[in-house]
Amino acid sequence: MEAALIFPGQGSQFVGMGWDLAKAYPRVRELFLEADETLGFPISELCFGGDPELLTQTRNAQPAILLHSIAVGELLMSDGGIEPVAVAGHSLGEYSALVAAGVLGAMDALKIVRKRGELMFEAGIKQPGTMAALIGLGREDAQSICEESSSPDSIVVVANVNSPGQIVVSGHVEAVERVMALASERGAKKVVRLNVSGAFHSPLVRSTQHELVAFIEQFPLSDARVDLICNADARAVRTREEIIDALSRQLTSPVLWSDSIKRLFGMWDGTTIEVGPGRVLKGLARRIEPGRTVETVGTAEELEKYVAPRVEIV
Repeated sequence: MEAALIFPGQGSQFVGMGWDLAKAYPRVRELFLEADETLGFPISELCFGGDPELLTQTRNAQPAILLHSIAVGELLMSDGGIEPVAVAGHSLGEYSALVAAGVLGAMDALKIVRKRGELMFEAGIKQPGTMAALIGLGREDAQSICEESSSPDSIVVVANVNSPGQIVVSGHVEAVERVMALASERGAKKVVRLNVSGAFHSPLVRSTQHELVAFIEQFPLSDARVDLICNADARAVRTREEIIDALSRQLTSPVLWSDSIKRLFGMWDGTTIEVGPGRVLKGLARRIEPGRTVETVGTAEELEKYVAPRVEIV
């Protein structure tokens, strides 16, 4: 069966993630144990029953979500007979998509994402910042408010265009607070400051770009077997060079998720599956293209539609 696969980003993590999969599928248990060894700390314990605050930290949440997404994706493709026709991932999820597209091996992707999380965490210490979600405000209005709220030494930019009426901004704390106040005054239905450790997808994390790209280039990256719709410009890419460029620009560019989904749905009118924890992307897709549906596969129960459990442990 052919399907487009989309992968969630940071914020989809939860304590207990992956435990039902590990109980039902030996390959998932093996994958989590391999990840523990690769990272040098028990990420499996953090996922299955760890401290929620520790799991939420960028440097831990990113590899945890990636690992869960890879586990589900591997089972879907190897045992479930799913053949990807195109892939996309929201921010961090772009790395999960790269594994599904055959660009990176699972453990190499895990190492890169752990490094990415550490660099982003450190960037938040060097250049303190924050992010906020603006609900019920359009892209142009959000952009205008960001420009009005920025100054040479205190900037804020649009960081995520998630769906019509859901924009995330990112920047210096004072500038983000100005945007939040103006957005509320100008008709936003809801304004929420996000619990993040830095101003991601903004110029404040530019210091991480060179180091991350240099780290990525140490690993063997292949050309993608299928189109990858990249966050930075919603373009379909396949070559190693295009992919590295897209990953570099992704750090400081807005995540154009709404555009990416429109591009994906314009290329493919068949089944689309959100692969990994949660169902955030399904909800966004419903608002982006109301006539299209997205299936979610992130739990053992949802996976049983495609793959029978092998064995359950207690």
